[in-house]
Order: sequence, then C-alpha cells, then structure tokens
Amino acid sequence: MTDATRPTTDITLLGRSYVIACPPDEQEKLERAARYLDRAMSGIHAQNNLLGTERIAIMAALNIAHELLETLDTQRAGEQSLDALSARLEQALADTPHR
Repeated sequence: MTDATRPTTDITLLGRSYVIACPPDEQEKLERAARYLDRAMSGIHAQNNLLGTERIAIMAALNIAHELLETLDTQRAGEQSLDALSARLEQALADTPHR
C-alpha cells in the first residue's frame, strides 16, 4: 500500500487538525486516544496559555505516562494480592482432612 492509498484518520489537538495513518479497524481507538490527549493538552494550556504546543504535548505525554504507570502498579499489586489469597486458599484446602 502506498502512502497515498494508506487509510488515514483526522484528529484534532488544541484546535489543530492532524491526518494520521490508521487502519480502519483501529480508527475508533485512535479517535478515543486523541480525545483523551486533547483534554490533557487543553487542561495544561488552560493553566498556562503561554506555553508552546510542543511543550504542552510533552507535559501531557508525561502526565499520561505517569497515569499509566500508576495504573499498572495498582494492577500488579492487585494481582499479587490475588496470588497470595489463592496460595492461602490452596494451602487451606490442602490442610483440610479428606474423607
């Protein structure tokens, strides 16, 4: 597929339109991600409208990466807790006399 025939999707960040190459089956996810990024960038821009778009994008990316890492840490902690509970349950079942 050449660049001219590659499927694309239009997104908008801080009022500026971008054309992004994207398979049709991923379009909805890209648009959702773009809306999330646009909200993050708009929040930063509202706090300091003197910042340039590139700096706003970097700050938004860092904030989103931080959110992702916090979520992953929480998920891992939950998985560890479930693993510990599962091990306790297995041990309790093993300790139960069989009839």
